[in-house]
Amino acid sequence: MTEPSMPDHEYLTVRELADLLRLKERKVYDLAASGSVPCSRATGKLLFPADEIRAWIERAKSGSGVAAPPSVARAPILLGSHDPLLDWAIRQSRCGLASYYDGSLDGLRRFTAGEGVAAGLHIHDPVSNNWNVPAVAAAAAGQNAVLVTFALRQRGLVFRSGGAAPRSFSDLEGRSFVPRQPESGTEILFWELADKAGLARDGLRLADVARTEDEAVEAVRRGDAEATFGLEAAARAYGLEFLPLVEEEFSLLVERKAWFDAPMKRLMAFFAEETFARRAASSGGYDIGHLGRVTWNA
Repeated sequence: MTEPSMPDHEYLTVRELADLLRLKERKVYDLAASGSVPCSRATGKLLFPADEIRAWIERAKSGSGVAAPPSVARAPILLGSHDPLLDWAIRQSRCGLASYYDGSLDGLRRFTAGEGVAAGLHIHDPVSNNWNVPAVAAAAAGQNAVLVTFALRQRGLVFRSGGAAPRSFSDLEGRSFVPRQPESGTEILFWELADKAGLARDGLRLADVARTEDEAVEAVRRGDAEATFGLEAAARAYGLEFLPLVEEEFSLLVERKAWFDAPMKRLMAFFAEETFARRAASSGGYDIGHLGRVTWNA
């Protein structure tokens, strides 16, 4: 039997990848949701970068299925998803970590490629209804890393006061909305929940993409759009209304070696200080009661 050939265009659709891997389309959606396969999401549509899929298949053929752990020292960079409280703690603790925020899936891919010492993640697995562990177990099994809880966060609709306040996803129909980048856990979760609520994908008037939690909420404050899917803490910080819809778990995937290096040790020590606890409480929408709990160990 001859193997299906790889399409020669830049991105594969769900159907093309399913045909290539000889899987049902539902399984491709599950792989994408768990972070097991490289993917992007444009206006809610899943696309798979052909070059990354080729590399992913070659790794699978070699028996590893994931990128091998890098042999070079990682740069002291925190990758992945943006969190306002974590971002503040990095600066306030003067721990020495730099940051590059461009979404959970982007951070997970960069972490497995050795581009940083840690990644902030909030990736929901709709099959198991768990956070982060399924995606990390699939993508980072070959890494010398540990996944720990940072905080539980309240996420929902952020909007300006005045006018008809949205009370559900269906109330967003016809409104202007600030989306996030396709690689973000926020955008993936939004479309998962919006699809369940029956919100049509062409029912929103989309503003420019925001790449951090603060940028999305600030765009609503400026009047660029009527609403976004954001954090309670960010809504409070910008004086906006908030409708809670889901509690999510934000975790840190950390290289084991880096865990014992000065930057991460300084940051973790700062998490234990009263200053950090007061900031979390005053920000609103955070539960840091399980901070540091190990949820996955390579």
